[in-house]
Amino acid sequence: MQISIGQRLVGDDQPAFIIAEAGVNHNGDMVLAKKLIDAAREAGADAIKFQTFVTENLVTKQAGKATYQKRNDPDTTSQYEMLKRLELSEHDFQQLFRYAKRKGIFFLSTAFDSESIGIVGRLNVPACKVPSGEITNLPYLKEVALLHKPVIMSTGMATLGEIHDAVSCLKENGSTEIILLHCTTSYPAPAVSVNLRAIETLRKEFGVPAGYSDHTEGIAVPVAARALGACVLEKHLTLDRNLPGPDHKASLEPEEFTAMVAAVRVVEDALGTGEKQPQDCELDNRQIARKSIVASADIPAGTRIGAAMVAIKRPGTGIEPRYFEQVVGKRARCAIKKESVLSWDMIE
Repeated sequence: MQISIGQRLVGDDQPAFIIAEAGVNHNGDMVLAKKLIDAAREAGADAIKFQTFVTENLVTKQAGKATYQKRNDPDTTSQYEMLKRLELSEHDFQQLFRYAKRKGIFFLSTAFDSESIGIVGRLNVPACKVPSGEITNLPYLKEVALLHKPVIMSTGMATLGEIHDAVSCLKENGSTEIILLHCTTSYPAPAVSVNLRAIETLRKEFGVPAGYSDHTEGIAVPVAARALGACVLEKHLTLDRNLPGPDHKASLEPEEFTAMVAAVRVVEDALGTGEKQPQDCELDNRQIARKSIVASADIPAGTRIGAAMVAIKRPGTGIEPRYFEQVVGKRARCAIKKESVLSWDMIE
């Protein structure tokens, strides 16, 4: 199963597509937003992702904040006030899209409302990202599908039944390329809540590429997710976890993100083909570490070899120990000195 995002194949037998989730970590500052693009590119991410929303369309003015938002962003009292401060315009996103293109990194942005779906569509992004919170919003999903772009959909908080409904809605409205991301919607998410084996569940249940959107602290869990087959990895990126704002605390700083990407690429090298056979780098050591049948005493030519005349010792350059019973009882074709490694041309 493979899907094309821009010129990049994503899925089976391909390197993980790594998304640096800038989200709203730009704090409404375009200079900071461009620095996040730079940091993502330098860290080795394949894509940088922001969040596109029109606050009036997304949330009521009375809606409260999540516990983690209150803890990380105490300066505002409502979601509306917090999001309004973090909102970027369509013109801003056009600038960021062009900047990312110049820097050689894919630009993505999650649209959170109908107007924002239009903004993202006009940017001609290579894929649409659906956040976990919209998975039951079928009118929204229909609009996303009508853009006819690959869809990457997070599945935090969702049941399999809800995911089935969402996938069906996307397909019925024209989405033919879908990637599902397993996710635990908690900031930060405790490792015990992650359930990485659900990545394979999504892959088998829906027959689509499956990845993982991570909200844990550190890099261990996303690296493990790659080892379990995640073809897309998404992780929050910030320039400084001490900056004000709701998501900085649950994000990686650039050096950490770089380390995560490097670790993921090492894991990919280590995964291999699954075929069990000696590797080229093992062949020299095989002769050193394995053993052979050797003479434990001088054996004159013509002597029938008894069990007491031979031993099993290193190196592994002669007759392998698995043939011990076949060697015992044979005759020495030539004189064999003690400690000599036996070869088949010595016996008959």
